[in-house]
Amino acid sequence: MPVRITVDIFSGRPNPSVELSGKEAQEALARLTPAETLTADAAEKTATPILGYRGLIVEQTGKEANKNLPERIRLSAGNIVGRGLAHRASDAGFEDFFFKGLFRRAAGVAKLRGRILEEVERGRAVRENLLIRPLPFPIKIACLCAPRYEPEWWNDAGQKQFNNNCYNYATNYRSDTFAQPGLAAGAMYTALTCAAVLPAAVADALEDSPGANNKCPSEGHLVALVIAPDWDFHWFRKGRNGFWTHKPGGTAVTHLDNSGHLIPDPRTADRGPYTAFCTFMVVKHGHIKIQ
Repeated sequence: MPVRITVDIFSGRPNPSVELSGKEAQEALARLTPAETLTADAAEKTATPILGYRGLIVEQTGKEANKNLPERIRLSAGNIVGRGLAHRASDAGFEDFFFKGLFRRAAGVAKLRGRILEEVERGRAVRENLLIRPLPFPIKIACLCAPRYEPEWWNDAGQKQFNNNCYNYATNYRSDTFAQPGLAAGAMYTALTCAAVLPAAVADALEDSPGANNKCPSEGHLVALVIAPDWDFHWFRKGRNGFWTHKPGGTAVTHLDNSGHLIPDPRTADRGPYTAFCTFMVVKHGHIKIQ
């Protein structure tokens, strides 16, 4: 029963993961066997940040699945949730166990491992004081050309949600490839800075609009690029009602920032580790191509 454990931490870049098999996979699943059921209060208090470290995603990728667990679960603060599941893990310290050992095998993150561990700790500290409650999305018409806010279309807990990231959502372009700025044009960014990601998006036919000042364009719709320096990129898009929404990586589309507030302006929103606001850009419908 092969198992993939993914660190859910990035928004634009693919998340790092570790593959387990054989006895090692069985032992990991045994540690994650559901223990006591979470009470409503306990489940509410285990909210995770929208941007930044959001926990571990554990997937059984083989045919012989452990019947005690859904094929895909999320582990955060010792709690596991999945289809029909909201329980405490048998090993509530599994995250520490993972990061102290198994995580060393994750491909392509040797230089980022220390930074990732710092973000994990920051996310834990934020989570202790975090309680995100649903807020209604205002209904009004301010930007006629903006895409409709249809989170249920993206949030299918399947192909669309898991394989389309913040860039896909901001441009309203489903590619199922976890799209990367500049890749389709052969000009993908080479660094995680505003100076590198911005021209990559321009190569995809997004239009830089630094003077937009949060105002709706006469054609197309407004998006915003932010950066966690040398770490990751993230995008927001302005909706028809004038508020902003976003899709952090393979997680659900949301209209809230990292503090659970509505987003009238991404420049002043709680963006977690995405501290650098780069620019506003305009997406002309039918003009762009991303991959």
